[in-house]
Amino acid sequence: MPHKINDLNGAGPAAGTSVGTSRAKGTAAAGSGTPATVAPETTASPDVHITDTASFLASLEPTLREAPAVDAARVAAVRSALEQGHYTVDAGHVATQLTQMEQALGQLSTKGGATSGDEA
Repeated sequence: MPHKINDLNGAGPAAGTSVGTSRAKGTAAAGSGTPATVAPETTASPDVHITDTASFLASLEPTLREAPAVDAARVAAVRSALEQGHYTVDAGHVATQLTQMEQALGQLSTKGGATSGDEA
């Protein structure tokens, strides 16, 4: 029988039940040789709190859905420059932008409390 993870109306499964292998409270796993510890029962709050950032992102969604995925005018300009041999790449600018993007992504991973393990 499937179990609900998020029960919005507050009438979830009885306290003390779990999904997965069940065993009586206070008993050890079979063959473990150690007594089990009983975790304190917790109750979930049915309230949902939306952050300001989530609200802002939700308000942007309709606008982003209507925006084209590709800027056709920019594609045409780059294509024309390539065909005419006038398109040049500024390696310093590309490197700066990549570095800034990497720093921004690094800040996102540390704000969430998770780290990639690659950072020194």
